[in-house]
Amino acid sequence: MQGYVPAQDEAFAASRKCFRELEDWAASEEAAGLHHGELEEQLEARGRELLRRLFQDRLDASAAAEERRYDVAGEDGVVRTRAEKGRTRPLVTKFGQVTVSRIAYRSPGRPNVHPLDAALNLPEEKHSHGLRRLAAIEAARGSMEAACAAVTRATGVKIGKRQLEELARRAAAHVEAFYAWRLIAPAPDGCPLILTFDGKGIVMLPEALRPATAKAAASAENKLATRLSPGEKNGRKRMAELACVYGAVPVPRTPEDVISTPAQKRRKKKAQAAAPKRKQKPREPQARGKWLTASVTEDIPAVIASAFDEAERRDPGHEREWVVLIDGNNTQIEAVTAEAAARGVTVTIVIDLIHVLEYLWKAAWSFFDKGEPAAEEWVAAQARKILHGKARQVAAGIRRRATSYGYSRAERGGADECARYLENKQDYLDYATALRKGWPIATGIIEGACRHIVKDRMDITGARWGLEGAEAILKLRALIATGDFDAYWRFHLRREHERIHHAKYRETCILAA
Repeated sequence: MQGYVPAQDEAFAASRKCFRELEDWAASEEAAGLHHGELEEQLEARGRELLRRLFQDRLDASAAAEERRYDVAGEDGVVRTRAEKGRTRPLVTKFGQVTVSRIAYRSPGRPNVHPLDAALNLPEEKHSHGLRRLAAIEAARGSMEAACAAVTRATGVKIGKRQLEELARRAAAHVEAFYAWRLIAPAPDGCPLILTFDGKGIVMLPEALRPATAKAAASAENKLATRLSPGEKNGRKRMAELACVYGAVPVPRTPEDVISTPAQKRRKKKAQAAAPKRKQKPREPQARGKWLTASVTEDIPAVIASAFDEAERRDPGHEREWVVLIDGNNTQIEAVTAEAAARGVTVTIVIDLIHVLEYLWKAAWSFFDKGEPAAEEWVAAQARKILHGKARQVAAGIRRRATSYGYSRAERGGADECARYLENKQDYLDYATALRKGWPIATGIIEGACRHIVKDRMDITGARWGLEGAEAILKLRALIATGDFDAYWRFHLRREHERIHHAKYRETCILAA
């Protein structure tokens, strides 16, 4: 028979036998009497065993084909002159546990060397890279208990909670190196570079809190002995800092495009009803090529520096316009200003419009009763003035109104706070220029990241985090959110190969991309 290889027939005899057994069972009366759901479950379990045996047969075939070598040295440079066949180690795969057999090269008083480990890119621990990948995805998705259950459902392999946490930490080991290595796609002409930052608290274990927070937590008296009451989490949190860098396809707008008057809304609604349906033009700048990072170990200046590193990879010559979108946090503003000065790059800081509107509403409740429709119209009118570049005039008008109506200090508290904010932040409220150039003026992307990356996963009821575990999960969730996980995983496997095997075996073994 053409292509028939007796050695191959012998090497895969066990898996071939398993397949015949599976085929015989599928043809049996027992299988014929099952409902389709029961049949599906049986085939899944039996099919997994078939795949495990195929995996084992392939490993055994590789072991049988391994040739004795005489040039094998360890990382100490000493050549291993003795060889022993049949040295085994376990490997837990997605199909179950298998045994890897290979030649061990030995020298008295020196650790053994196994070149086949490098050829197979075996991990240091017993869990395969495929199982580690699944563990990382599931750990980033939900609680560790749920992740363990998900891995068992998908593979039949049981992993303990601490084992899964360790696999997730190892999986996130090369995230920074991956982003420093990857190629950056060129941006369209006239596309500004947007940097945006925010923070979100995570409930931590006592030993993982920053010193000031730990001191406050130690001195606090809890209302309940077995759990934290509402408001008591504030002294148990550590801030996770998030940063995002992306290109924004400009969409020039007018202030009225952002906040319309009632008459404009009616005219627009009437025109849309009368006009034939056609593809709508973008109403706001479109984000392209998002890079996202989150860290609970690094502080605000360090995370901002990382974002500037990413921005310089995209624009090393500082030829594009750099826009920084933030919520007005003074520490962020100071860090951004210092980082830009150190790198010699000009940045334009723009404060998120939504935060400005929140201050306008505080002023509105000094002038109107709660729920009064006129308050909404007043806020919209002041916002349009600010969008036209008249923040200083709005602040003066708010103070003038509070004074002329004779409000007490308590009654005008919200108005004074708003006026103070507008005056203090006026250098960062140049919305007229931002709208004319088509830049974004809201931090929805980074605020959405705070909810998705941090709150949805890290704030699960009862969760308290250590530093290493929290950092790994944040990195993995950011990778998955930006769609970079698959590319990262290929990079991670190459780095693991270099770390574990290159120096150890004193030879160049480069994995395919």
